[in-house]
Amino acid sequence: MNTSLIFLLIAQFLSAFADNAILFTVIALVMHAQTPETWYVPALQSSFLVAFVLLAPWTGTLADNFPKARVLIAANLLKACGAFLLLLNVEPLIAYAIVGSGAAIYSPAKYGILPELVKHDELVKANGWIEGSTILAILLGMVIGAKVADFSIQIALFGTIGLFLVSSGFAWLLGLKIPPAPLFKGEEKRSSVREFFAHIGQFFTLERARFVILGGSLFWASAATLRVILVAWSPQVLNLHSATDIAQLTLFLAIGIIIGSAIVPRLIPLEHLRRARFAAYAMAVLIVSLSFTAEIWTARSVLFLIGIMGGVFIVPINAALQEVGQQTIGSGHAIALQGFFQNVAMLLAVGSYSLAASQQVNSIAAMLCLGIALFVSAVIVAFNLPRDSS
Repeated sequence: MNTSLIFLLIAQFLSAFADNAILFTVIALVMHAQTPETWYVPALQSSFLVAFVLLAPWTGTLADNFPKARVLIAANLLKACGAFLLLLNVEPLIAYAIVGSGAAIYSPAKYGILPELVKHDELVKANGWIEGSTILAILLGMVIGAKVADFSIQIALFGTIGLFLVSSGFAWLLGLKIPPAPLFKGEEKRSSVREFFAHIGQFFTLERARFVILGGSLFWASAATLRVILVAWSPQVLNLHSATDIAQLTLFLAIGIIIGSAIVPRLIPLEHLRRARFAAYAMAVLIVSLSFTAEIWTARSVLFLIGIMGGVFIVPINAALQEVGQQTIGSGHAIALQGFFQNVAMLLAVGSYSLAASQQVNSIAAMLCLGIALFVSAVIVAFNLPRDSS
């Protein structure tokens, strides 16, 4: 592990910690201020995701045409602005959408910088470190953020602003590095939107690229929907009612993803990407079993196993995406494409649940449907799996 990777891990840890602290701060803010409608929390999640879709044609260009460390700094500052607007009592749906805009800009640079810092045979391991540290930050951010927010919304928001600023400081230490030129480059200058859709056509000609886009979209749509369902399911089934209680339940999912991210380099090297499909199948079966759970420690155990399968599934997919992207359209552009498709999938999934919740659909039934939909989708996506390298 080189010094630059250590600085990136610290910057990413602090930024991800603040991202999740502010999520549970917003949830606590809504729960303290009123008894929220069942659709409001899914709508909050959707307001965060919209920016990933709308900004996708430009975020990859930013990551590939500017030093990625500077893009990380700018994204953190934008997220800090969104947190500051919450302090000013701006509508949470609007303020959280601005935080989402910063996150949309941050993501392609965060993952796209990895191939510039490590060698090919270290890429899965580096992704494991990034994914593991990110999930650890999510774990701590949601638990500590929820506890602080239940005590004081203002202190929680000031804390997240400070973390975004310190993360920017560590990103500054990464220094300037000129991004490598992508191999697939249009000869004429095109607008960012035209170039974005041209990249979709270029990227989707590759079987491996299609799989990582579809697989990543499937994982994140399922994860986002499961998280918002848990907010409604926990009070109904487990009698958990505070942001802290819900965060403490969700941390078992996060711990599982950390462990899955740590063990996956030995299980699924890039040359054997096909193995990832079994983790997706297991994740779906576990979500179905969670819908029949009514005891808190059983729920925690199942969430822990779901997390392990999720980590095993997503880490090699991210590594494959970065490698294919760097060899074709640029890693930042590739991650922006993934961000576009996975966030469209997340918006559709979370939006569908929000609509179902507004029609008083039971959270248990929603979770059961999620597990079944994930299994069916995983089988369909598996048809796009490339053959393993020898």
